[in-house]
Amino acid sequence: MTSEGKHADTVLDPLFIEESEEGYRNPTEVKMSQIVLPCHANHCGELSVGQLLKWMDSTACLSAERHAGCSCITASVDDIHFEHTIGVGKVVNIIAKVNRAFTSSMEVGILVTCEDLYTDRQWKVCHAFATFVARRTEAGKVQLKQVIPHTQMEQMEYSLAAERRRMRLIHAEIITDLLSSSTAQLRECQEYQDAVPAERTRVESVELVLPPHANHQVSTFGGQIMAWMENVATIAASRLCNAHPTLRSIDMFHFRGPSHIGDRLVLKAIVNNSFKHSMEVGVCAEAYQGGEPLRHINSAFMTFEVLDSDRKPSTLPRIRPEPVDGKRRYQEAIARKKIRLDRKYIISCKQTEVPLSVPWDPSNQMYLSYNNVSALKLMDTRNNWVLTSEKNKVRLYTLEENHVLCFKVEMHVGVPAEQTFHLLSDLRRRKEWDQHYEECEVINQADEEDTLYRVATPSVSKRGKGKDFILLASRRKPCDARDPYLIALRSVTLPTHPPTEDYTRGEVLCAGFTIWEESSTVTKITYYNQATPGVLPYISTDIAGLSSSFYSAFSACSDFLEANKDSLAALPPSAMRHNSGAMVSPQEEQWHQ
Repeated sequence: MTSEGKHADTVLDPLFIEESEEGYRNPTEVKMSQIVLPCHANHCGELSVGQLLKWMDSTACLSAERHAGCSCITASVDDIHFEHTIGVGKVVNIIAKVNRAFTSSMEVGILVTCEDLYTDRQWKVCHAFATFVARRTEAGKVQLKQVIPHTQMEQMEYSLAAERRRMRLIHAEIITDLLSSSTAQLRECQEYQDAVPAERTRVESVELVLPPHANHQVSTFGGQIMAWMENVATIAASRLCNAHPTLRSIDMFHFRGPSHIGDRLVLKAIVNNSFKHSMEVGVCAEAYQGGEPLRHINSAFMTFEVLDSDRKPSTLPRIRPEPVDGKRRYQEAIARKKIRLDRKYIISCKQTEVPLSVPWDPSNQMYLSYNNVSALKLMDTRNNWVLTSEKNKVRLYTLEENHVLCFKVEMHVGVPAEQTFHLLSDLRRRKEWDQHYEECEVINQADEEDTLYRVATPSVSKRGKGKDFILLASRRKPCDARDPYLIALRSVTLPTHPPTEDYTRGEVLCAGFTIWEESSTVTKITYYNQATPGVLPYISTDIAGLSSSFYSAFSACSDFLEANKDSLAALPPSAMRHNSGAMVSPQEEQWHQ
């Protein structure tokens, strides 16, 4: 983290450039600009993150309400990573817009930048995604209108919003399972000399919810609750290190239910664990009125650092956990740190920065699957493809950006989209139409949507060795009628399947199919591949126009689909029924009660 963007890029998010060129403004877009005054800052002269969270929540809520036409409430916020601190006198610019609406909830994208009025520089502070739920009206439950994307950037965010929603809905269950399995493998807590007792970091504070803290529907602003939580978490972190800590990140969290004017909000925080340069603080918010029992409003995990005079992370004292629950929190913090690193490593990196083959294990399956599908969706939203060749309505397109070559093949078939999806999803059947698939075996059926395969391909030269690939195949059904079926492929590494002498290990960065239903009997299939050195030898002559083997392969694919359009695909019955678009978050349902 750098201070006030001293080493930050001045280039902002692409949405600024794209939309200003076209003179178009998203109808749900809301902007807020605030100059940072001393009353907004801590004693270091930096903007309080709690104040920033209030501004972010207010801006996002106004965007959600502009789209919904009614009152909205914060239901959840995805991971937030703060890249820079903001000093007094700087201007905070916040842009929020609705990326996608579902039945009664919507995803709002939030971009925070900082502006130096004296040097005319701007830099990104953080990017976040919040879910808002439209509240019931007198007429009943709200049915939100669809968002219609107009630009390439909006189309990309619209498409990715469905995948992010899927990850939110399964996040709590997955994290619980991972914590259970990870903590079972950890050793007993290490004892460190001069360790700080965790009890010393415990903080409890109460806040009375007054009208300025609530919206026009008397519900407490989600940003206000987050600000109060950040305050007690900062105090807990300060008690460990006897210094002023800097909040680095907040893990994804869900509001369990609403709070209202008159509530007494009890906020509790404690340092769960400290590592060399960071610490995790757990925070809980509960509410009550009168003599009623406490209602759980929210829990969050915040990561802090202490920066030295050079803005580098300082070494932190170790923590001595309390017995029983303290040791459980201590162990879970270690597991969460690994999950956090996996998530940041796989999801936060730009696509060009992610290594070709990432090690696969159950702890990062959710994030690898997300990255796999998101990469394919990003290619699908590109609009600058160049038609290279066409034969009998099978088209080959290419796209070269940043020294990376991508290609796609497009065709139509007279087979229903769902059946096409099931037939192409089983890679074991691909050798029936693709000559490049010599062998294909299932290594691991991770779940209904993710499968690991080993694929062997023949040599492109007479004396050369064949190639083999370890592929993660991620399948997705449409969230609604405006989404395609998806089959995304990427390479992973598995300790149980190292490279062998008989084959050269190849790698696939991003490949797969999008399958669009154009009518009940006509389907458009598009195959994408981000060419890597392991793939280029198989398609170089097609791209150069010296061959049309792509046509032969996809004609064979069309014949295969036609011949099997009335058969049942070899997928588990549960996978045939599964549709992530039908899932409704329990948290979203609570807001309608």
